[in-house]
Amino acid sequence: MKRTIRIALILVLVFIAFGNYIQTGYYLIRPGSAESLGDRVRVEGKVRDEEGQFYMVTVAQQEANLWAYLYATFSTVLDLRPASGIIPPGMSLEEYNKIMQSWMQDSKYLAQVIALQRAGYDVSIASDGVEVKDIISGSPAEGVLMAGDVIKAVEGEHVYLAEEVVNLIQAKEVGEQTSLTVQRGEELLDLKVDTTFHMDQPDKAALRIYVSTLNWQPLLPLDINIETGPVIGPSAGIMFVLEIMDRLVPENLTGGHAIAGTGAISLDGKIGSIGGVKQKVVAAERAGIEYFLAPEENYQEAVRVARKIEVVSVGDLNEVLLFLQDL
Repeated sequence: MKRTIRIALILVLVFIAFGNYIQTGYYLIRPGSAESLGDRVRVEGKVRDEEGQFYMVTVAQQEANLWAYLYATFSTVLDLRPASGIIPPGMSLEEYNKIMQSWMQDSKYLAQVIALQRAGYDVSIASDGVEVKDIISGSPAEGVLMAGDVIKAVEGEHVYLAEEVVNLIQAKEVGEQTSLTVQRGEELLDLKVDTTFHMDQPDKAALRIYVSTLNWQPLLPLDINIETGPVIGPSAGIMFVLEIMDRLVPENLTGGHAIAGTGAISLDGKIGSIGGVKQKVVAAERAGIEYFLAPEENYQEAVRVARKIEVVSVGDLNEVLLFLQDL
């Protein structure tokens, strides 16, 4: 009897260990951390000495083994994404991370420009356009765009930043055609591309291409540094803006509260939807934060997982500042 139990126990342990080594081809998306921006943002001649704090919030992702995959299918907080939906086939992890790092740098530069302009400073931008880094297999842009193309305008509107291209494309209806002005070598081309649905947000239009701002930099009147460590991607843009503004204006924008949030921000102050919002809400709530600023298009998803934290829907920077004023 004891021998039978011992054998059964060994078999169970072997089965569990075996499941840990089975890779499913999916990534597990889970809550990350809430990072205080007070120590991460430095503005020349300005020190944060007020109560309250702004936070950026992260998600974590890892390859999902069999057990992680099964657990995530029953979780309301975790998500699963196919590996091809994160890193395009043919692109290395290093290449993907470089694109995400460039998006983070774009987000920092944008935040500096927007915050300084809102505080009354004159800021100009230098850029060579938006480069197509890669085209995801099955993209409607296959055969139309090429890696190395530089997008100069979308629908006749000149673009300086990768996020401007993304926002202008997402303003289209899924399946609607969009016009691009592209520089290819010495040639300037006017191209038409049909949009398709975004892989993370099916109600959003996309071209399924990876783009990166080419050689851009704001010309700043003050030295500003944002330290983000290994965090990549553009979704902390709105929180960077708020933290910088809080150093530049006489008011305490936090009102003494702990406020987290997420959302890419464009030059005109509009806040774009992002992925991983429910994991970010959970991370903020676990950190004891009072309020969470969510892009209006992510609001319903964010509210569904919130328990104690108050989720606030925001569409642009003006709405955020009005909310903070009410606090």
